[in-house]
Amino acid sequence: MIRSISVFAFAAVLMLLSNCRGTGGNKTADDVDFTKGLKDYYQEYFDIGVAVGPNNLEGEQAELIKKHFNSLTAENVMKPGPIHPEEDRYAWENADKIVEFAQANNMKVRGHTLCWHNQTGAWMLKDDQGNQVTKEVALARLKDHITQVVSRYKGKIYAWDVLNEAVEDSDSTTIYRESLWYRICGEEYISKVFQWAHEADPKALLVYNDYNATNPSKRDRIYTMLKKLLDEGVPLHAVGLQGHWNINEPTEQNLRDAIDKYSSLGLKIQITELDVSIYMSRADTVDIGFTPEREQKQINLYKMAFDVFRGKKDVINSVTFWNVSDRHSWRDRRDMKCYPLLFDENLKPKKVYWEVVKF
Repeated sequence: MIRSISVFAFAAVLMLLSNCRGTGGNKTADDVDFTKGLKDYYQEYFDIGVAVGPNNLEGEQAELIKKHFNSLTAENVMKPGPIHPEEDRYAWENADKIVEFAQANNMKVRGHTLCWHNQTGAWMLKDDQGNQVTKEVALARLKDHITQVVSRYKGKIYAWDVLNEAVEDSDSTTIYRESLWYRICGEEYISKVFQWAHEADPKALLVYNDYNATNPSKRDRIYTMLKKLLDEGVPLHAVGLQGHWNINEPTEQNLRDAIDKYSSLGLKIQITELDVSIYMSRADTVDIGFTPEREQKQINLYKMAFDVFRGKKDVINSVTFWNVSDRHSWRDRRDMKCYPLLFDENLKPKKVYWEVVKF
C-alpha cells in the first residue's frame, strides 16, 4: 500500500513538472526570469539601448534604464542645433550628463547626430544678414562642428550617427534629399562628414542613419549611396535602420531583405530608433485606443522583428528603443497616444515585453 502511494505521488510530481515546462519545448510566462533585464536576455545577441534626455536619468526611470539597457543614445541634446546653438558657443552640459551616467553604469553611448537637415542652427548655413552662405563657408563650419563634438567625446562614444536622412524619401530616380546642405554643397558634404568624424576619432563606428530603410524603393537608393561611398574608400562602418514602425509594417520579407542587402556591403546593422505605433497612419481613426486588437498586432510585429534580429545577430550589433516608456513618446499626438514601447505609462512591462524575451 505504501509503495502504491509512493508511485502515485511520484507520478503526480512528474506531471506537475511537465505542466510547468509548457508544451512543445516553448517557454511560457512561468519560464521567464523576472529578475533579469531586457539587456540580460540579449547579452549573447546584441546591445539593447534606449534614447534618453537628462530628465530620464533620475528616479524610477533611471532605475528602469539601469536594469534593462546597456547602451544610451541622446534623443535630442547631441543634435547640431541643441549642442551648438551659436557659432562660438557649445552647450555641453546635457550631453555630458548622458555620457557621465553611461560611464557610471557601465553603458555604451551612441552619438546622435552630427549632420542633419533638421535641428541645425540657422547660423551654420546663413550669414549675419540671413543670406545663404557659400559652399566653402558651410563646409568649414560643418567640419569644425564635427571635429569639436567628436573630439570632446573621443573614447567615450563608441558609435556616431554621422549623417541622418540624406536620401530622398519619395519614389523617384533622385537619390539625395534636396536639403539645404545638398543645395549648397552638392554630394561632396556626404563623404566629407564621414572623413572628418573618422579623423576626430579613428576608432569610432560611423553610421549612416535613415527611416523607411526597409521600403524596397528607398532601400535601393540608400544601398546605391552607401556602395558609392564605400567604393570611394569613405570610412563608413554601419547603417542605422531607425525602426519607426507601426502594427502593419514592415513586412518580415522587407525587413529581412533590407538587412541582407545592406550587410552584403560588409556593413554592420544597427536598429537605432525602434518604436511600434498602434496606429498605421494619421488616418487610422476607427476603434482608437490601446484596444486588445491593436495590442495583439503590436505584439505580433515586435515578436516578428526580434525573431529576425536574433537570426541576424552576426550582422546586427545594437537595437535601440526611441524613448523609455509609453509615459512619453515623440510619436504621441496632442489628442492621441501611440503606445509604441515595451513599458507602459507606469514603467511596467507590457505583454509585448514578455513576448520579446521568450525565446
